[in-house]
Amino acid sequence: MNGQVSKPEHIFDRAREWDGLVQFATSSSADVRLGIVSGRRRQGKTYLLDAAATTFGGFFFTATDSTETDSLASFGRALASDSGGGRYAFADWDEALERLFGAVGKGLVIIDEFPYLMKASPSLPSLIQRALGPRGYAQQSSARLLLSGSAMSVMGQLLTGSAPLRGRASLELIIRPFGYRDAAKFWDIGDPRLAVLVHSIVGGTPAYRREFVGGDSPTSLADFDAWVLRTVLNPQLPLFREARYLLAEETEIRDTALYHAVLGAIASGNATRGGMASYIGRKSTDIGHPLAVLEDSQLITRETDPFRKGRSLYRITEPLVIFYEAVMRREWTRLERGDTAGAWRNSQVTFLSQVAGRHFEAVCRDWALSSGTEVFGTVPGEVAAGVVADPLRRDQIQVDVAVFAPDEPGRPRRVLSLGEAKWDKVMNPGHLERLRRARDLLAVKGYDTEQTRLTCYSGARFDSELADRAAGDPLIQLVGLDELYR
Repeated sequence: MNGQVSKPEHIFDRAREWDGLVQFATSSSADVRLGIVSGRRRQGKTYLLDAAATTFGGFFFTATDSTETDSLASFGRALASDSGGGRYAFADWDEALERLFGAVGKGLVIIDEFPYLMKASPSLPSLIQRALGPRGYAQQSSARLLLSGSAMSVMGQLLTGSAPLRGRASLELIIRPFGYRDAAKFWDIGDPRLAVLVHSIVGGTPAYRREFVGGDSPTSLADFDAWVLRTVLNPQLPLFREARYLLAEETEIRDTALYHAVLGAIASGNATRGGMASYIGRKSTDIGHPLAVLEDSQLITRETDPFRKGRSLYRITEPLVIFYEAVMRREWTRLERGDTAGAWRNSQVTFLSQVAGRHFEAVCRDWALSSGTEVFGTVPGEVAAGVVADPLRRDQIQVDVAVFAPDEPGRPRRVLSLGEAKWDKVMNPGHLERLRRARDLLAVKGYDTEQTRLTCYSGARFDSELADRAAGDPLIQLVGLDELYR
């Protein structure tokens, strides 16, 4: 963390993000003038930027979804109020930017929810580019401009390709959800099993801890089901409809039914493009645009199978969306009628397999990726899930956590670990033998598996025979919930 400007105590975590803002705000370089801050709603962007504005001074404006005329009027009122009173009436954004940099001598100029302004005034990025140029209005001020927004597909395009602001930004900061360990601390949950269950529904979004559930956190594992009923499945709380609103907030999304169908297909396990198309009854070409928009919005991510070239899998990145598509959407009528207990009772098997189980696999991959040399012998270069084909047995072996060493030119790809993750099952030597078979098959294909560890991840426990084998073989690892949260 920057030693000169400490992070305010009321901000949980976000040390790296705060350090980035401090370096941007305090830079002595005259070339540091523009920063881009993005992140989906509810992640605490405004909270963090407000703290920066308080610390470094300047001007803070939050845009709304409105017309250009109304936005200019709101901007004029805010700037006049910040400048000591009076009234500014701007004819256009060119005039507004000239007055802005004339009125704000130093500190930060923060424009939050910038995509709303772009929607009404598409030429605004070009006007900002000119203002930041060698002869632009910004030269009369030492203030630094921060543009912030929640529409990820829009914010992501500000600095790409031939966009006017490409090459102008000195800061590109993405505010992401808390990781699973930090989320457990934020929710004040000490039981790792309970922490995984809660994280599998609400993820690491800060607002879901307080505003959206009124500060209600499950007190114990025994309280989890009751907590689900009184929060995420409670039609009277904002969290109930939040997953639907996440789609509605993305400006590039039009046919929400098609987007929900695509997300529902992924949540059901149809993670390939062809599998999704077949599941929703559309051609593969019909879902190309929705997939691109969802990926730009950071609601899904595309991952390449490390063992099968050209095969990509899509995963939903927001746990609440997975929970909605796998559980709530299927029981929506029952939920709307108030039978939350019945809906939750009917969804137990689906929740364990499609939500908690898959989320546990993702947590295990996160753990592996963040592990140091003491776990796998070297720092991992890549962690992914993949499928190893077994031609002899006409079978496919699913590897939930494949850990690779960094690429070394001229050498076979080194596999540090092959792992299987089971959330609700006691793991036994059968799981170990499947991993051993995958290791042997990969060795035949030319991978370096000489020191590959076989790793079993369990949310339940390991039987005594498997534990005995692990105790006598350093290439067998058992990772339980305590290790994941340690």
